[in-house]
Amino acid sequence: MSRILALSLVGTALALAGCEATQPTVGSNQARTAATGSAGGAAAQNVNAKLGRCDRPAGTLALVEDNTLDWYRAYLDKYRLGSTAPVLRLLIQQSNCFIVVERGRAMANMQQERALQNSGEMRNNSNFGKGQMVAADYSLTPEVLMSARGTSGLGGALGGYGGRLGVIGAVAGGIRTNEAAVMLTLVDNRSGVQVAAAEGSSSNTDFNLGAVLVGSNGFGGAGGYTNTPQGKVVTAAFTDAYNNIVDAVKNYSPQSMGDRGMGTGGRLAVEGASQQQGASVQSSQASGPQGANAYVSLRDAQVKLNQLGYNVGVPDGQLGKTTVAQLRMFQRDRRVSVTGQLDQATMNELAK
Repeated sequence: MSRILALSLVGTALALAGCEATQPTVGSNQARTAATGSAGGAAAQNVNAKLGRCDRPAGTLALVEDNTLDWYRAYLDKYRLGSTAPVLRLLIQQSNCFIVVERGRAMANMQQERALQNSGEMRNNSNFGKGQMVAADYSLTPEVLMSARGTSGLGGALGGYGGRLGVIGAVAGGIRTNEAAVMLTLVDNRSGVQVAAAEGSSSNTDFNLGAVLVGSNGFGGAGGYTNTPQGKVVTAAFTDAYNNIVDAVKNYSPQSMGDRGMGTGGRLAVEGASQQQGASVQSSQASGPQGANAYVSLRDAQVKLNQLGYNVGVPDGQLGKTTVAQLRMFQRDRRVSVTGQLDQATMNELAK
């Protein structure tokens, strides 16, 4: 039975070797990656059906790829795959979850056009003046955690059929698994807060008949199937990670410090550390009973408390016992939660 299988494989290889080259085709299913199709504005064509989509964008986004990191150099040197940015930009625009703004290499071209405008070389009404660029609300940073070719295969399982029919073991050894794991991190550019992070992974089977037959009992030159590019696996992994980001954005719930303002001092006290609160407690503008949320520093709050008759002493920006006691008294009088902390509700009352 093993001899019949070997002869069958050899026959297949010889048949493939006799095939003539074909003319290039426009569009190829074999060459497609998980990031396929096109995007123009909010319209997208031939999109991967597994790509997550949003009814409307959550904001503008800049893709930030740090090409100085070790993973990027290894990714470039080993697989010659180049930047991840084009693939990710296509996925992002097709999803309609964010509007992509340029912060990469094309920025140099944008600045060049503005320089030409300022030099007076451009025609009148070229309109490259200031005040037209769109801010990036968020930054998305990609990272390849692991990208390996031939990490596992069937060579060990079928290698025992070698000997005179070593071609079987060789073919089995040519069936390999390519794997990739990636990470995407989404950061709010105004606050610097990480709002989402997601890991993605992918794998595929790589069957290279032509390569494994070379030198196997004298059979070679079969042509055959070529290795599946590792780039396809990495692209699929990024698609998986981006889908996870989309899910996180759709179900987003901001982290909250509760009775403390974010960035004004954590709950994990360190011995000998100052209890001073941050310079300011600021929140994004949002509608509420008092309209836009107020923000004040602890020192400003102490000044206002003194003005209102709640004597905290000399404003020093310290959340000492006297300040806590007066805050609690103020909170009771204003009928807000009595916490002794400069929380959002208290800031709103002080701002009135």
